[in-house]
Amino acid sequence: MRESEHGREHGGREQRAAVPLHAARDIILSSIRPLGTERIGLGAALGRVLAEDIKAERSIPPLDNSAMDGYAVRSEDVQRVPARLTIVETLPAGVLSTHKLGPGEAARILTGAAIPDGADAVVMQEHTETEPGAVTILKTAARGDHIRRVGSDVRPDTPIGWLGNVLRPAQLGMFAAVGRTQIRVSLRPRVAILATGDELVEPDRPVDGGRIVTSNSYGLYAALQEAGADPVYLGIARDEPRAIADAFREALRCDAVVSTGGVSVGDRDWIKQVLGELGGELKLWRVLMKPGAPLAFVMLNERPVFGLPGNPVSTLVTFEQFVRPALLRMTRQRAIFRPVERAVLAEDYRKAADRLHFVRVRLAERDGRRIAFSTGDQGSGILLSMVRAEGLAIVPLETTYLPAGSEVTVQMLQRTDLRDVPGF
Repeated sequence: MRESEHGREHGGREQRAAVPLHAARDIILSSIRPLGTERIGLGAALGRVLAEDIKAERSIPPLDNSAMDGYAVRSEDVQRVPARLTIVETLPAGVLSTHKLGPGEAARILTGAAIPDGADAVVMQEHTETEPGAVTILKTAARGDHIRRVGSDVRPDTPIGWLGNVLRPAQLGMFAAVGRTQIRVSLRPRVAILATGDELVEPDRPVDGGRIVTSNSYGLYAALQEAGADPVYLGIARDEPRAIADAFREALRCDAVVSTGGVSVGDRDWIKQVLGELGGELKLWRVLMKPGAPLAFVMLNERPVFGLPGNPVSTLVTFEQFVRPALLRMTRQRAIFRPVERAVLAEDYRKAADRLHFVRVRLAERDGRRIAFSTGDQGSGILLSMVRAEGLAIVPLETTYLPAGSEVTVQMLQRTDLRDVPGF
């Protein structure tokens, strides 16, 4: 690992000065390169990220057609009502007329059927009375009434898909409508999950003798799935450099690696040292934020490696701020940041002017204002506070006191309408 200009800490390990959150985000995102692409069928494309711009190659609808069940008429024949017309044919959808409508004639027409030559309006069947071979029109019609014009949805060369779009049902339906059955999408990142710690056990193992369940691994697994990645869980590595190195060698078969624990300055925090011995370049270590200050970001074999802290809330908050946007960028997604809203604090908040704080909050509407309530104890080991959280209220680095009623920015954790730029 390259030596930092900031010197080394005890034990010969590399040290870097802590950086503000926005600088950490820039360091990480500037290091990310997009993955490759693949062609897939529409049936497998939901939720994937489009890796090409797509334009329509045909008009939708391809012909003028009826917007409802009724009668195709010449508008000049129904300017005075009631008007009795002769029914010359019946046109279901998918059948083209071979008859040009003449004076005094009408065609029974169903929704979606092509408008016959000579007709310029459709009268709803509710405004008619029928008898064998004839229809009486009870309401006047103007040219174009209830007709969907050719190309009124899209015309050739209309953009219908953009590189970086997350594909949704309506867009896939449009691709089908213009005849596209195969599209190019970004590959899903395969992301290795590695937990470290001799104290950790799987959820089905006893927790006596100071053992702790590796809950972070399962929270990260779900977070990766939510971000559109394919998680690869590699289990728990012992707190021993050789075991950790072996685990990372296996992890590097994936496109990215997320580890949890072992990134602080304790005697058994080996992550940075091991990654350095494997040839990794330390880009970032420590962020001026709480929770989640000890964060290692390393590029190794052209792969991003995120060493997240071991406390469960710190793991999830750092994932949200750094890992998730990075993975979305790997897939060429344009919108990679959670939306933010403004709210007012329900309680006073005090802190030192040394770090940006993320306060877990739930939200409620009171008297036309959005109120942010703390979810309880804000310790980095209190996972229940994260379970209850709808958002993270952002208290800036230099702020020391916010009285109740102060307006804050809240990062919305449960929203999927992402943004191109961060809101803080």
